Amino acid sequence: MIPNSEIKEGDQTDGSLAYPDFTDTEIAFQNKTNRELKETYRLFKLMNNNLLVDTGSLLSKIALRLRLPFVETVMKHTIFKQFCGGENLMDCQSVIDHLYSHNTLAILDYGAESKSAEEDLNDAAKELVKAIDFAASNNSVPVVSCKLTALVENNQLIKKQNKHPLTAHEKKRYKAFLKRINKACARAHKLGVGVFIDAEESWMQDAMDDVVRDLMKKYNRDRVIVYNTYQMYRHDKLEQLRADYFMAHSEGYKLGAKLVRGAYMEKERERAKDLGYPSPIQPDKASTDRDYNEGLKFCLDRYEEIGFCNATHNLESVKLMVDEIIAKDIPRDHRHVNFCQLQGMSDYITFNLSEAGFNTAKYVVYGPVKDVIEYLIRRAEENTAVTGEMSRELKLITTEKKRRGI
Repeated sequence: MIPNSEIKEGDQTDGSLAYPDFTDTEIAFQNKTNRELKETYRLFKLMNNNLLVDTGSLLSKIALRLRLPFVETVMKHTIFKQFCGGENLMDCQSVIDHLYSHNTLAILDYGAESKSAEEDLNDAAKELVKAIDFAASNNSVPVVSCKLTALVENNQLIKKQNKHPLTAHEKKRYKAFLKRINKACARAHKLGVGVFIDAEESWMQDAMDDVVRDLMKKYNRDRVIVYNTYQMYRHDKLEQLRADYFMAHSEGYKLGAKLVRGAYMEKERERAKDLGYPSPIQPDKASTDRDYNEGLKFCLDRYEEIGFCNATHNLESVKLMVDEIIAKDIPRDHRHVNFCQLQGMSDYITFNLSEAGFNTAKYVVYGPVKDVIEYLIRRAEENTAVTGEMSRELKLITTEKKRRGI
C-alpha cells in the first residue's frame, strides 16, 4: 500500500531506522497547531465520559429521527471536524496533503451505508468510482474503502446467505449490484488503486465474503487490488483467513486482507441471544487479541502472497507487527505490509510509525454530515468501549500541552 510514486520496495533499510517511540508526543501531535490540540483535548475529555457519550448518542439518534436541524450543526463543529475529512472529495484534499507532509497516506471512505433505494445505491456506486479516480490522481491515496451495504439492499444479502430464493425483481437488483461493484474494481485495477471491502454483521457477512472472493479471483492476479476485512472478534475468522489464503494460493491469485477487531459486538450478542443461536463473538477479549495477533503473524509469514493491513488502535498489536517486521528483515516500505488508524484517533501510533519508516495511513471518512452521523455516533460509542485507549490518548495530549506550555 505504498503511494503510486517512484519509490521502490526495499529502498528503506531497517538497520538505519529507529524503533518507533510511541511516547514521543512531539512527533505524535506535530500535525496539530496549539489551537487544534486544545480543541482535541476538550473533545476527548468529553468522550472519555461513558455516561455522557451514552446519553448524547441516544439523544442524537432521537433528534435525527425527529429531523431536528441543530444536530447536524453540532456534529459538524465537533466530532465531524475531528473524525472526518470533509463533506466531499475536494474538501478532503487539504487533509490528504497535510497527512502526506507528515509521511502518512490516506484511505478514502465515503460514509454512506445501509441504503436501499435504487437511486441511492447508484449514487454511492458513482461516488466510489469517483473516489477511485481521485485516488489515482494522488500519490498519497493508495486505497479507497467500500461498504457493500451502500451498493446493495441488506435484505438481498441476508436472503443470499440463508439460501432463500430472490424474487425476479430482487434478482434484477442483485445483478445490478454485482455490476456496480465489478465496474468499480475493474476501474481500480486499471488505475492501480486498492479497494478495501468493509465487514458487516454476521447475518450478511458470508454472502459478502462470496462476492469478495470472486472479486479477488478476477482482480488480484498480478497484484493485490481487492481486500476483504476480517473481524477477529469472531471466533471463526482466523480459520477463514487461513482457508482464504490457501484457496487463493491454489487458484493462482493473491489474498488481500484487512484485519480489524470488530464493530458490532453488542448487536451480535443480543441478536444471537434473542434468536437462540450460538454467538459468533469470541468469549472474551483475550481470545480476540490472541486470534488477531495470530492472524497478523500468519500474514507476515506469507507477506509476498498476502497484501494486508493491520487496521488497529491496539498498541500491543502494533508493537507485535513492528517486532515481526524487524525480526524477519521485511522492508518497512513493502507494499503488502501496512498499518492504518482512523482519522482523528491514535495519532501517537500513526505518526510515530510513519516517522520510523513504516507504511502508515489514516482512514479518512467523508460525506454529507447527515450521511455520516451514524458513523460518528458509532465512533464515539466505540471509543468509550475501548478499554484505556481514550484515557491513554488524553494523557498523551495532556503531556504535549505541558511540553508546549499551553
